[in-house]
Amino acid sequence: MAKNRNRRLRKKLRVDEFQELGFDVIWTFEESISEEEIDKAVDEFIDQVIEPRNLGFHGGGHKMWEGIIATQQIGKCTEEDVAAVKAFWEAKKVSQLEVSALYDIWWG
Repeated sequence: MAKNRNRRLRKKLRVDEFQELGFDVIWTFEESISEEEIDKAVDEFIDQVIEPRNLGFHGGGHKMWEGIIATQQIGKCTEEDVAAVKAFWEAKKVSQLEVSALYDIWWG
């Protein structure tokens, strides 16, 4: 495909200034954790990491959680966002924490 695309096409294809970078996250709560503690930890994650950074989290789970994190608007997550998510879950009662590198969520 030609490289000199107009703005409308770049937006439609989610390339150049419309590229969106995100990352995956997976964690498993320890077996000893209660349902209330899981709810509290996930709420804290949303309140302390996701919302303040204008990120969105799409995922779910019970003891094992997985999801994708991207920006709420068209944009790119940063290495600082990856580090904040990783630091938050490292401080909780979780195991098997995996945080991927940034990738293009439409073409990656």
